[in-house]
Amino acid sequence: MKLRLLLGAAALPLSLLLTQQPAGAASAGPMTDAFAAASSAYEVPRDLLVSLAYSETHLDGHRGEPSASGGYGVMHLVTGRTLDRAAALTGRPVPALKSDDAANIAGGAAVLRSYADALKLDAAARKDAGAWYQAVARYSGAASPEVARLYADTVYDLLAGGVRATTPGGESVTAPARAVTPDLGPYAKAGDLDQPRALAASTDYPSAAWAPAHSGNYAVSSRPSSDAIDRIVIHVTQGSYAGTISWFQNPASGVSSHYVVRSSDGAITQMVREKDRAFHAGTYNRRSVGIEHEGFVDNATWFTDAMYRSSAALTRNIADRYGIPKDRTHIVGHSEVPDATHTDPGRYWNWTTYMQYVTGDSGGATNPHTPESVCGSGYKVIDSAALGSAGTVYLLYNSGNGYNCVTTIKKTSVGTATATSAYLEVEGKARVTDSGNFAYYAGPVRASAAGKCVRWGGKAGTSTYDSPLEHCG
Repeated sequence: MKLRLLLGAAALPLSLLLTQQPAGAASAGPMTDAFAAASSAYEVPRDLLVSLAYSETHLDGHRGEPSASGGYGVMHLVTGRTLDRAAALTGRPVPALKSDDAANIAGGAAVLRSYADALKLDAAARKDAGAWYQAVARYSGAASPEVARLYADTVYDLLAGGVRATTPGGESVTAPARAVTPDLGPYAKAGDLDQPRALAASTDYPSAAWAPAHSGNYAVSSRPSSDAIDRIVIHVTQGSYAGTISWFQNPASGVSSHYVVRSSDGAITQMVREKDRAFHAGTYNRRSVGIEHEGFVDNATWFTDAMYRSSAALTRNIADRYGIPKDRTHIVGHSEVPDATHTDPGRYWNWTTYMQYVTGDSGGATNPHTPESVCGSGYKVIDSAALGSAGTVYLLYNSGNGYNCVTTIKKTSVGTATATSAYLEVEGKARVTDSGNFAYYAGPVRASAAGKCVRWGGKAGTSTYDSPLEHCG
């Protein structure tokens, strides 16, 4: 289909776009200026642009080098999709869009604006960041609505919590926390991969969400009967969490991994059953389980403690089930696989910390999840109740959207599926409960509760907590 060029601001070339800053105004920095100019020219909320770019690349263009899925620059313009569209909309050559930050940001803004126009957002709607949700979801290029929702939710979580980042050039770029109510549209009906309880019944690791890779990107097998599993391979995605999940679902990729781990909170998605051979480590495919970690090898900001702890708990679980020794001979980086051409996880991956968490020598047996990581950005703990020594149930509130969230975090039998539950009941509405055999936590149970009283509680081990009707307003 021939690409439709936009009228008005959306068709501005970059040379005009860069003149949008008022004459005589002091420069805040080249990337800050680029976001402001692109926002003004294409009428895309500036903080939404920053949040999307941060979710994709942490504002690191990687010197024009592509991601694993063929994306370029801070806005991750993808070859054959958003990169070509940005070139047509802005009139800028593809090489500039790949390597020049200002051109790349303008290209991303132009593409978003074209999606907003397709949604028929008028000038008033374009000023509301929440109205752009469906455009952001489309920007992901995801093959499934579940992954598109995961992508957009990540961007809006960042928008709600605010962004503070330092570019490779040392510039500080910020976006203040904003209270936004996103218009999910048809994505409200899509499965939420951040709530794996309803989606992961068939996976090998109970705490993971389940989003299967394309059938052509792995080989159905019957391991460990057909091939013994004696290695765990650590990877870095060279891309974002949602982008990697989408890439493994793309039949053109030809690659996959068993698991993908998110940087911000350690969330895990399983994409290939452990019995099957994922295409991730060449000669080790038959004998190994692959774990991808969101990020880029040349940027240490992606490797968070939440990621290390969550991944280590997964690795420990896999090692225990297959009798794999927990040492660096059997838990290896992609670069250590014979005949490997990859360099991941790279020099910023902290093997000492990771292996301590895997073996339990330094806190590895603790629960890697926190109430905030389970409920998401913008949620803060407002109350809690101990469930004996087995765990704690937490009540959180997000002042940005008026939602409460309840989760029960286990303290004993961590990593082993045991009976755990969490519930939330908003005054005048039915109680919502998440109950089952969980390895780390129950929940999150979220509900709009602005101006309402709530009952909340949960169970872990033999202990139960039930609150009175409280926290009104």
